[in-house]
Amino acid sequence: MDLGTAGLNEQPFPTHGRPLVVVPYSSERDALEVLRDTYENPKGLSLLQGPSLSGKSTLIRSFVASLHEDCGVALVDGKGLNTTNLLMAVLRQFGFTVDMNSANELLGLVRVFAMQQAASHEPPFLIFENVHEFNPSALRALCELAALRVRTGSAIKIVLVSDRSLATLMGAPAMQPISSRVLHDFHLRPMTREETRGYVHSKLIAAGSMEPEGLYPDAVCDVLWEASGGWPGIVDRLALLALARAESLPLAADQVEHPTLPTGTWNEEELLLAEQDLEITTDAPQLVVTNNGKVIGDLEMKKPRMLIGRSDHNDISLVSRFISRHHALLVRHGNSTFLMDLNSTNGTFVNAKRVSNHVLMHNDVITVGHHKIKFNDPHATSRGSLDGVEFADTAIMKTLQDMRNLLAQENTELMPAASENLPTAQA
Repeated sequence: MDLGTAGLNEQPFPTHGRPLVVVPYSSERDALEVLRDTYENPKGLSLLQGPSLSGKSTLIRSFVASLHEDCGVALVDGKGLNTTNLLMAVLRQFGFTVDMNSANELLGLVRVFAMQQAASHEPPFLIFENVHEFNPSALRALCELAALRVRTGSAIKIVLVSDRSLATLMGAPAMQPISSRVLHDFHLRPMTREETRGYVHSKLIAAGSMEPEGLYPDAVCDVLWEASGGWPGIVDRLALLALARAESLPLAADQVEHPTLPTGTWNEEELLLAEQDLEITTDAPQLVVTNNGKVIGDLEMKKPRMLIGRSDHNDISLVSRFISRHHALLVRHGNSTFLMDLNSTNGTFVNAKRVSNHVLMHNDVITVGHHKIKFNDPHATSRGSLDGVEFADTAIMKTLQDMRNLLAQENTELMPAASENLPTAQA
């Protein structure tokens, strides 16, 4: 059905560009308060999470539009950006013409700009979308910016926006400059049945309808609420599709599609807590360490992470000139165990195949130098995946922090390796 036949002057449910009207509802109002408080707080840094089509982009742009035009705000989509591109995007939004290629130079320029602005009591306000798809190097640069301080507080105010829960990422030790500053950890919630009715009818009125109930009766709005889960972006798409397909008015309930719905981001946090509880109650994997066929250690992986290498500071110390000081890392995540090679000289092998990152299964044999570590965990029956790129990035950042901590303890000069004839294992 065309818009004129429906008594509309404009498309009430545009899926691109600015909406005709921003319709307030409970969670949207709460989110705006979070953004305002973050903007006004000298140490403001908050997390805004909600699934795709939950209304985050509309909400953020509505908030930015409400600020005074002189306010220093940068809104950056960080999807897939590396450090250089991320910093260039920030600088360009603040009016800089950037002709640098070095990430260090760009970071230095952002740092100087932020410190100058903060010193004049106008710290820049950065909003980053799609944080769950940040490049790890961009996250490290963001941590450096978050750590900048002036006498009155932080030099930069930040909002991190994500389609997923950021709980796992914030738990990484390397993210401490950000996690320690979190003022609000906010998760958007869907609209109620009554809010969905008001949302649909308000958009119809803004588009020129004199009788919105004559187009979308309350009963149809209720079906839209059920079919969309109350998420604004999905309501828009279902309402638009139903109107396009309609041959008569008012619309009928059977003209509304029922798609697969996204999961609220708070459910991921509950899942994370359940996984942590499971880690406590499930029997820990056993690691049997051998050298030239002789068992030299029988260990239990009770820690969430264990480092393997020649140095005494490792959780599993293997004295061998064929093993790097910090050779490999084991990471426990739920019922899965992840093996990561730490750029070792001679490599890490699982079942005679060289690996860099690998999900372990029961009875896998890890080989480092002349040592073997048999992994025993009857619960590990599938390679699966560990939350995809997000988990891998988090593990990498944890590893980098581990390396910094270890290197701070150790003498930077390499010591001669002990004899291969004296194999030891300690935990």
